Amino acid sequence: MTSQAPTSVLFCCDYNSVRSPMAEGIMKKLHGKKIYVQSAGVRHELEIDGFSIAVCDEIGVELTRHRSRSFEEMEEWGDEIDSYDLIVALSPASLRKAQEYTRHHALEVEYWPIFDPTGLGETREEKLASYRQSRDQILSKIKERFA
Repeated sequence: MTSQAPTSVLFCCDYNSVRSPMAEGIMKKLHGKKIYVQSAGVRHELEIDGFSIAVCDEIGVELTRHRSRSFEEMEEWGDEIDSYDLIVALSPASLRKAQEYTRHHALEVEYWPIFDPTGLGETREEKLASYRQSRDQILSKIKERFA
């Protein structure tokens, strides 16, 4: 990891519906406009997860307006991946996708193996506990990396 703070960060995961939106929202809350932040997924078939919205709301991070998007959609909309200083991959699939961009562009990529809470727990409270675990992992890593 570099000691210099990046000016732009792209968080990515599988569908841009759970972990990467949480990371984007938390980062924006903690760093405001000092660092440009976005998120993307390898795919985008899913909308923002309701449990992600709920657990982020608990810490004052609003995700209801988030719209899932893939790397390809970002570029179609004019948001060039190579314009980011740092890509933070939160899943193995997104790490592979991010590393594809390093073949042609000088990008820094970090891998944060964040727990995937989807499909865990039987009750609503058990599910929320799993999502809180992921949220707290992300929050801790952001505070550590971008102090």
